[in-house]
Amino acid sequence: MKVGLIGFGQTGRAVATVILQHPDFELEWVLRRSNKQAGRTVSEVLEVDNCDSNGTVISMNSVSIDNLLDEKRVDCIIDFSSEDGIFEYGRQAAKRGIRIVSAVSHYEEKQLSFLKQLAEKTVVFWSPNITLGVNYLIFAAKFLKNIAPFVDIEIIEEHFKQKHGVSGTALKMAEALGLKQNKINSVRAGGIVGKHQVIFGFKYQTIRLTHESISREAFGNGVVFVAENLAGKPSGYYTYEDILKPFLNERTPN
Repeated sequence: MKVGLIGFGQTGRAVATVILQHPDFELEWVLRRSNKQAGRTVSEVLEVDNCDSNGTVISMNSVSIDNLLDEKRVDCIIDFSSEDGIFEYGRQAAKRGIRIVSAVSHYEEKQLSFLKQLAEKTVVFWSPNITLGVNYLIFAAKFLKNIAPFVDIEIIEEHFKQKHGVSGTALKMAEALGLKQNKINSVRAGGIVGKHQVIFGFKYQTIRLTHESISREAFGNGVVFVAENLAGKPSGYYTYEDILKPFLNERTPN
């Protein structure tokens, strides 16, 4: 599968590393705003050995989106850029039937509405946290709440000291569980990559569902899982729940 990556920050670099090392994926290009490292191969920049990829770092200042998508065709675009990044490439990608996988941590209604417009022409996926573990946790938490809707629930999210605002993943968890934002407790300390915990407080027992990212490469594993499971899907707007449901419905072998 040929992919293009938009966004080359810490997480984007980790995702690129995972894609470069996957035998079924080919990283055609990385698009970033600055001119830094433009023209160099991604494998060289990231010092990934034993990699045959010739995918290069490309600056937005040196190419138009239309020309990029025509000259360096991809099957899927992975977006780790910013809230408004989708407006810079979305229409052009949808027009060409290129699948869009967005892992931007937070969108307002304006961006979500635009994603759903694009989904009329191509496959569009969005998750504020694309790791498989976090989304499995959300699935399990919803299942437990359905069993015991009366239970007390609190969410704790922990991240590195410089992270501003409430975690987009925690907000997604709260939304999925029908909780208000005041049920989210935030901790900022040191270099924590990301830890989310859902606490179910019963009268005589407590259940804690926890997910912790050990490294940012977990986002790369999530990207690969999502991209593989979107291949062949008809145009439409997809979430992680849409991808996981078929697995839960499969019968366990005897």
